Amino acid sequence: MDQPYLPSITSFFQEYKTALYGLAATGALVIGIGLYKSSYAASGCGQTFKQSQIAIADYPDMRMYNNLLAKHLTPRLYAKLRDRKTASGFTLDNAIQTGVDNPGHPFILTVGAVAGDEESYKTFAELFDPIIEERHNGFKKTDFHRTDLDSSKIRGGKLDERYVLSSRVRTGRSIKPFSLPPHCSRAERRKVEKIITRALAGLQGELSGRYYPLSEMTPDEQQQLIDDHFLFDKPVSPLLTCAGMARDWPDARGIWHNHDKNFLIWVNEEDHMRIISMEREGDMRAVFDRFCRGLHEVERLIQRQKHEFMWNEHLGYILTCPSNLGTGLRAGVHIKLPLLSKNPRFNEILEYLRLQKRGTGTFSAFLLLKPLQSIHSTGGVDTAAKGSVFDISNLDRLGFSEVELVQKVIDGVGLLIVMEKRLEAGLPINDLIPSSTKSE
Repeated sequence: MDQPYLPSITSFFQEYKTALYGLAATGALVIGIGLYKSSYAASGCGQTFKQSQIAIADYPDMRMYNNLLAKHLTPRLYAKLRDRKTASGFTLDNAIQTGVDNPGHPFILTVGAVAGDEESYKTFAELFDPIIEERHNGFKKTDFHRTDLDSSKIRGGKLDERYVLSSRVRTGRSIKPFSLPPHCSRAERRKVEKIITRALAGLQGELSGRYYPLSEMTPDEQQQLIDDHFLFDKPVSPLLTCAGMARDWPDARGIWHNHDKNFLIWVNEEDHMRIISMEREGDMRAVFDRFCRGLHEVERLIQRQKHEFMWNEHLGYILTCPSNLGTGLRAGVHIKLPLLSKNPRFNEILEYLRLQKRGTGTFSAFLLLKPLQSIHSTGGVDTAAKGSVFDISNLDRLGFSEVELVQKVIDGVGLLIVMEKRLEAGLPINDLIPSSTKSE
């Protein structure tokens, strides 16, 4: 009975075979993309692996680890959260892979977990909340963050340029509703780049500048950006690569800076955006003013495209690493402290002032822009100083406003300079040291 239909089916195929092949190819591509996304969701490094039907059997062995993940992810919590997914498909194993692959350093307590999208901090709140509380000096899941980008509230800010070599303020921003760099697809990353570069093209006056895509950079442009210390490299740190942040490098990554070279934006590095305002010498007030104006303008131009930054009342601005939640702000200076740095209470003084230090390792003022490994640690990486020049910055990110954090840096660095001057004159500094750090 079916025999009469065979010639018609054959002729139909012959007539429409091109269209059918195209349809089949499109279907295969769609299925392939779906399989890629779902398989990628099994691992932050982009590798696939099977899951045991018994969740506890997949619990990672972190007995000798020194990171916040190992401290707070119990076998019971892993079993409870393992099968959860965000709407974009990000899993617990995605979030923790970097912490599982990197045990940490004996003297540096790393975080060990990242977010793949805005929803991650809610879906896996039972893990992220205690990590955030410990990393951010007791900030609880019931607390609220405050945002304040009104630079007119800053007091002082002109630091003594005989000691301060350079100043900068940086932060990150993420754009709704796209996945964050550890989890985003190529298409999402390219869309984020397009939104950001459209906004940057609208900046005017002292904020106007140019965008340099990493994949299209000429050798001369690359060398100039290296000379300016603006160029960021492909991540090589296992903390970043095991979180999936180096995938498809350098696709849809780039660097933008204004013509004056004191306002800089990295696109699709560790966050969607890394915004940096900087200046040689010590005018932190001017640096922060430019930072606030630039941020407001970029946000306005992004909102004009019907997009907005990720932000909520509890965590403030949402970024990839829990250590950068809230303001995501790092305000700091390169400062010469040859005498004070030798004082045995130097680290205690910084802790009391809620400041952290890094050695600069080089005299270049603009090496302040290098990628910061502390993004995944609970404090600064205490690298060697060169010529007693230190990178001093705020320790807190979450629970304080931008204005409060910059003011802490201005006041704290001002006090460090006063102490250094006292020591230069051969005078004691005990009366300047905060009471809780004074010797008995």
